[in-house]
Amino acid sequence: MSYYHIKNLEQYFKHYNKSIREPRKFWGKIAEENFTWYQTWEKVMEFNMAEADIKWFLGAKVNIVKNCIDRHLSKRGSKTAIIFEPNDPSEEAQHITYNELHQRVCKMANVLREQGIKKGDRVCIYLPMIPELAITVLACARIGAIHSVVFAGFSASAVASRIDDSQCKMVITSDGAYRGNKSIELKSIVDEAIEKCPSVEKVLVAKRTHINITMKEGRDIWLQPLVDAASDNNVAEIMDAEDPLFILYTSGSTGKPKGMVHTTAGYMVQTAYSFKNVFNYEENDIHWCTADIGWITGHSYILYGPLLNGATTVIFEGVPSYPDFSRFWEVIEKHGVTQFYTAPTAIRALAKESLEYVQPYPLSSLKVIGSVGEPINEEAWHWYNDHVGGKRCPLVDTWWQTETGSIMISPLAFVTPTKPTYASLPLPGIQPVLMDEKRNEIEGNQVTGSLCIKFPWPSIARTIWGDHQRYKETYFSTFPGKYFTGDGALRDEVGYYRITGRVDDVIIVSGHNLGTAPIEDAINEHPAVAESAIVGFPHDIKGNALYGYIILKEIGETRDKNNVAKEINQLISDQIGPIAKLDKIQFVSGLPKTRSGKIMRRILRKIAEGDFSNFGDTTTLLNPEIVDEIKNGRV
Repeated sequence: MSYYHIKNLEQYFKHYNKSIREPRKFWGKIAEENFTWYQTWEKVMEFNMAEADIKWFLGAKVNIVKNCIDRHLSKRGSKTAIIFEPNDPSEEAQHITYNELHQRVCKMANVLREQGIKKGDRVCIYLPMIPELAITVLACARIGAIHSVVFAGFSASAVASRIDDSQCKMVITSDGAYRGNKSIELKSIVDEAIEKCPSVEKVLVAKRTHINITMKEGRDIWLQPLVDAASDNNVAEIMDAEDPLFILYTSGSTGKPKGMVHTTAGYMVQTAYSFKNVFNYEENDIHWCTADIGWITGHSYILYGPLLNGATTVIFEGVPSYPDFSRFWEVIEKHGVTQFYTAPTAIRALAKESLEYVQPYPLSSLKVIGSVGEPINEEAWHWYNDHVGGKRCPLVDTWWQTETGSIMISPLAFVTPTKPTYASLPLPGIQPVLMDEKRNEIEGNQVTGSLCIKFPWPSIARTIWGDHQRYKETYFSTFPGKYFTGDGALRDEVGYYRITGRVDDVIIVSGHNLGTAPIEDAINEHPAVAESAIVGFPHDIKGNALYGYIILKEIGETRDKNNVAKEINQLISDQIGPIAKLDKIQFVSGLPKTRSGKIMRRILRKIAEGDFSNFGDTTTLLNPEIVDEIKNGRV
């Protein structure tokens, strides 16, 4: 029996138990049966959790792009690999077959080699969501260059810090980017960034918006003429299983961003496996993950996971609100999307709008809907389930992190019964545990604690680029011998996991530990509330008090905000207790968020405390302008 595709709950438990009892045998069989290797491993894994030293498939030789593209050509060469849906709905979508993708990736790989890029070199990719982004990522992996994708919305200083940290030799960018009704000048941002980055030798520039830009002689080169002149015959680099595949920066809560290093074979095996099972992917399905390839979600579930399974994946350049709030639903209908994977922050934004945007679309092609990036609150879960999934599509509420590489805890579509707000059960191979303040493992069900993973998994990040000590201290020192996720969780009566938010989002009020997530869930049940964020601020009597930032729905009636504030505190009092009531409530039009949808509570805490110094680089936020608005409206 193949371990690769789980068909029912009985099979899930059988595979899960096998993966815990015999992890080496379990992952070894999956790797052996489902991928193409130049040379197999001498040892499936070895690890030392105390030193944060983890290796998988030791001695194996492989190339991830051969597994993503080349091995599919004989059977799926004429199948669409990528559907590119442009920002402007009147611009024609592109359908790129596996044969075409192979040709374009090989040409790009030859361009990189001709421009002096070799195995182990770092390449910064700062491109919008256009086919060149996917092709460049895959071309880097094909020749063994380490790609570092930076979201094409970050400021020059954010780009510079990432280039400088990993000493990138080349930057690949475009003249500009389209985003809704705006266009962004990317090349000028790169020009400013690399003034401080002496490691950069070449800048390759794709054309997208056709604006006038400055090209520096000897450094900047237009990409397309190089690609046109390149051969499409390219031999993939033979990579060691533990060779770095990519660096992806994740914002540290303080200090400089952390460059998470993912290696080749373990990441390949587990992203492919998780994609297949969480989304129950079947041949001829059309998968659409709305994330940006600048984030781990895009790496794993727009590019690598789908292509490793020979799937058709959608790359979307636009935003959910352009030209109007029906864009997602229009795209699903247009391309017959079967799996739709998006963020709760997008769902909440769409749920705020009239149902007239979604109701005209039957969305009958959909089989599976999913959420990613943060825990999904109950109201958003039901809206998504009812109005998008039509109460017939399983909603896979996935929990994972940049550091984990792939989905860790999630329902498996058509296998695991779903429960609103619960990520449910761990995937095979994942061993979650809850820990108490004394660093003891909490046994049994109906318990809460700090979420850790007690055994390594193939797609775990191996280190922080250039700073293994920071990696060890951040993830392996709080609970020795275990990977600490930084999240709190509860385990219900049947063993389902619910993520309750970051452990550092626990606020001690009058000696009581209050997690922000349950309070926010209570607030969000108020019919006038779209979203909320709670932080603590110093209080002379309680030690800390609670400050609530509340976004109201744009509903037709005018509501007295004083009444709404009273009703919110009554809801909290009823559901959690009077101790959790908010001392201060500020109604806001938005919250400061990262591009992946995480609320930047550090900024909200500083504003609540009246400390307006050193917010950090707010240009990396999805909506940097909101910070001043919140600061000016502080109560």
